[in-house]
Amino acid sequence: MSRDYGQYCGLARALDVVGDRWNLLIVRQLLMGPARYRDLRAGLSGIATNLLTDRLRDLETAGVLERQVSDDGKALSYALTPWGAQLREPIYALVRWSTPLMVRGPQGDEFRAEWLRLALPALFADRVPAGPSVAVGIAVDGGTVQLQTTEAGIEVGEPDGRPLDAVLHTEAPIVLGLAAGVLSFDDVMALVEIDGDQSALRKFFDAPTTLPDTVCGAR
Repeated sequence: MSRDYGQYCGLARALDVVGDRWNLLIVRQLLMGPARYRDLRAGLSGIATNLLTDRLRDLETAGVLERQVSDDGKALSYALTPWGAQLREPIYALVRWSTPLMVRGPQGDEFRAEWLRLALPALFADRVPAGPSVAVGIAVDGGTVQLQTTEAGIEVGEPDGRPLDAVLHTEAPIVLGLAAGVLSFDDVMALVEIDGDQSALRKFFDAPTTLPDTVCGAR
């Protein structure tokens, strides 16, 4: 590890492991599922190949991730260990904390629709829509994520081929603002396109949300 704070403190020890640049973004990618090296490279544009190799080695040595070999022995992928997967909740908390920053828009930064598969579960935490189960798609920047209501809450994932009750075509700041409760569905009706049943989408985005005062006052 290149960083060692030398402090017997839980936060310092955690940052010794995941505090280096790119480490938590590697974890972000693996929270969506095991990935090959080339897939990690594609999802982490801007990282040098040698630095990615170093970070993967460090995280493996620390026990955060592990290498997996396919049954035929021809493919190598990386996956989080059970301990590494426990970073999901801290990362979800950081996603929610970032809401005042995200509502400002990308400001030239890269965006990938696949990142909604991590952001939306964080923003939908503890939200359980009432009524029959529905499934909708969110189409952003050429990619689509699927939302489905269940008895436990809202599931977010890749489209699995099931019929969708509606598809919302929008931009990233709008869908994030809706999920965080900063925007209401009525606020954005003139800015989005909807295929299908509007009421199905409202089951996800009209649910009440409690947010910090700083979110509502963000500039």
